[in-house]
Amino acid sequence: MKTISEHKCFGGVQGYYAHASKEIGLEMKFAVYQPPQIASGRVPILYYLAGLTCTEETFAIKAGAQRVAAELGLILVAPDTSPRGANVPGEADSWDFGVGAGFYVDATQVPWSKHYRMYSYVTRELPELITTKFPADTARQGMFGHSMGGHGALVCALRNPGQYRSLSAFAPIAAPMRCPWGKKAFKGYLGEDQARWRDYDASELVKRAPFPGTILVDQGLADKFLADQLYPEVFEAACRESGQKLTIRRQEGYDHGYFFISTFMEDHLRHHAGQLRM
Repeated sequence: MKTISEHKCFGGVQGYYAHASKEIGLEMKFAVYQPPQIASGRVPILYYLAGLTCTEETFAIKAGAQRVAAELGLILVAPDTSPRGANVPGEADSWDFGVGAGFYVDATQVPWSKHYRMYSYVTRELPELITTKFPADTARQGMFGHSMGGHGALVCALRNPGQYRSLSAFAPIAAPMRCPWGKKAFKGYLGEDQARWRDYDASELVKRAPFPGTILVDQGLADKFLADQLYPEVFEAACRESGQKLTIRRQEGYDHGYFFISTFMEDHLRHHAGQLRM
């Protein structure tokens, strides 16, 4: 692991780092905020997965999370959203597939399958690195994200309930098998077999096995992607069917961006802190 930069922030440290990833087969970058409480020992850790076109820097710069994380004693980790430098033909041709759009799946289709393994990177390799290099308490891990990253957070936690103790999302792509973004990504990365798609669709996964804790979801009602891409009502219905505890808040006037996310960030951090300390 190499340090790109570190910055004093609310008594803690906001850092940017890189390492050679075995899962991805390329260098991957990630951001970590360490709160001042690390001086006294290991603290809970919260992973944030960003949305389409974002990088490892987006959350740290735009979300306004460090102040509250410093108060609550939470390490915040934000990985990049896809491999960089894979040089797959066509990977930079569109903003919603390829570079900046890894969709947190393990691709099975050539040529994507060689490097586009974001699910295994996020759930296995990155946590192993973080717990080795930073004072994180592995028994107290949470996951949240936005849009494509909200999809990723829901999927990662629902498939690994013993690994994550808290879960939330901002405007997640909650039923990707039904929406243009999801269909494009799943067909490209996973092929035509929709049985594989179901393993990465939160609305399908929650029917199989609910997450042990309450899931918090915030959705802006002025979000231009709400009707065609996000489908929170499908996830809500699936949660009712399976008995999943869900708090879904529909926020009047808020759109899909980081002004929305930063407005409700404190609520999400406190939601996680409460569950991680139980």
